[in-house]
Amino acid sequence: MSEQSGSNKDLDEVILSDDQGNEETYKILFTFESDDYGKSYVFLYPKDAEESDEIEVQAFSFTPDENGDVDAGELDPIEDPEEWDMVQEVLNTFTTDDEQDI
Repeated sequence: MSEQSGSNKDLDEVILSDDQGNEETYKILFTFESDDYGKSYVFLYPKDAEESDEIEVQAFSFTPDENGDVDAGELDPIEDPEEWDMVQEVLNTFTTDDEQDI
């Protein structure tokens, strides 16, 4: 899946294209870096699902641009099971903390 940037004011969104050239806008939930894996990660969800009760979140590793943003380059799938467990744990911590703030 490739990534394109929006305008500089839209650094909270990316446009993903699938193999058939279909594009969909995603909102960036948050990004983080892992010292253990030496990578940056991003959690995304479909922009058109913002008002839904349930949102499907996707996670990718990425190479930040010169500003440290997600708005350039390729998103890479997370294929290592141990790496995926770490990413899931970060998301679980984020969602648990978010629920406690309500």
